Amino acid sequence: MRAVALHPDVLVATSAIWQTNCVIVRHGEECFVIDSPILPDELDALPALLEQAGFPAPSGLLATHGDWDHLLGRLAFSGLALGCAETTAARLRAAPGAAQRELRHFDEEFLIERPRPLALGAVQALPVPGRCGLGDAELELHPTRGHTEDGVAVLIPWARVLVAGDYLSTVELPSFDASFDAGGPAGGPLESYLATLEQLRLLAQSATHVVPGHGPTLAAEAAQTVIADDLAYLSALRERGAEAALPSGRRSRAQRARHAQNVERIDGQGSRRTSSAPPLQARAQP
Repeated sequence: MRAVALHPDVLVATSAIWQTNCVIVRHGEECFVIDSPILPDELDALPALLEQAGFPAPSGLLATHGDWDHLLGRLAFSGLALGCAETTAARLRAAPGAAQRELRHFDEEFLIERPRPLALGAVQALPVPGRCGLGDAELELHPTRGHTEDGVAVLIPWARVLVAGDYLSTVELPSFDASFDAGGPAGGPLESYLATLEQLRLLAQSATHVVPGHGPTLAAEAAQTVIADDLAYLSALRERGAEAALPSGRRSRAQRARHAQNVERIDGQGSRRTSSAPPLQARAQP
């Protein structure tokens, strides 16, 4: 695991697998852990990392969305509440045990042993859009939708850091969860993803650093480039399907396979084509 300070109040710990990013943010004597690394030794190292950096013990966990690889903070801090968007809390309630099963399948595939099973414990649904108190400051919570039907991006205003969840990666293509309900009232995954990118474009204008769910942290200008590339890719996916050009740097065999999945899921969902613990302090946003 690699750890980097983006600001005196913000650390990013990046897992050795999937480049999954965990963001630790403090203000005063209060600290939150957003998302999580994956491997057992990385999770075990988080308390020592905070202590070495002079951060207080965390008082809460946040998850940007309900994918299992972002929910493992409880394996490092078992007594803390898990805060998430109301959409994520609903997802977790609708599929109890799904994250644990997916983690178990991952561990079996890679022969990983963990000292204890994942227990999500108390899940606190936070109003999104809204704000979440941290010390005497507030985190801004902004809804995201497209990669999954649930999610939140977290803006840390005083540090000018945007935690984007599974968006804006330079190592992965945009992708859509297979269970996304294309017939939902808010529109299908591709249209939702495009709308989220436009929102993130505006939020990134207030940030010096943007942290994706997977891959390197981005400076503000680089984040805008990724947003433009992702908008172009998704627009081409809608118009040209399998013939859409992949963004530079994301054309590996694995990403070509992900592109094929995107084509299948968009086609299958009928998108129109023109050719083939201590409680978190939640406050509603004014």
